Amino acid sequence: MTRFVIDAPTLLHLVVEGVAVAPGHQLVAPQSLCSQALDLLYGAVRRGELTEAEAMTRHEAMTGVKVRLLGDRVSRRVSWQIAREQGYDSTAGAEYLAVTRLQADMFVSVDPAARSRGEGVVPIGTVDQLTR
Repeated sequence: MTRFVIDAPTLLHLVVEGVAVAPGHQLVAPQSLCSQALDLLYGAVRRGELTEAEAMTRHEAMTGVKVRLLGDRVSRRVSWQIAREQGYDSTAGAEYLAVTRLQADMFVSVDPAARSRGEGVVPIGTVDQLTR
């Protein structure tokens, strides 16, 4: 089994594009994943990119994606260490890298900035790898 950490933009990408994760793969993320994805949907509605009905439809679909959510003290501690070592302004992005380091094989993000933050810290994968 391959374990992939995904972030909120990637979760929404999977929903919007109808990407099916291949059997034998497991998705993992910090506990904050769903709140962050909801925040992205809310922002899209506020900017006029989505209607509220479209956002809620995506939210419902998002809840159907099977993701193991983690938030133990060890992963929080490791996210702190990664943020400090990498000079990040917050621990939010480092949480994904910490969960990758502790519980997964690769970090997958459709966000170029998130992928860049992970380079050299954890192995980086692609959405395509989730389907194979």
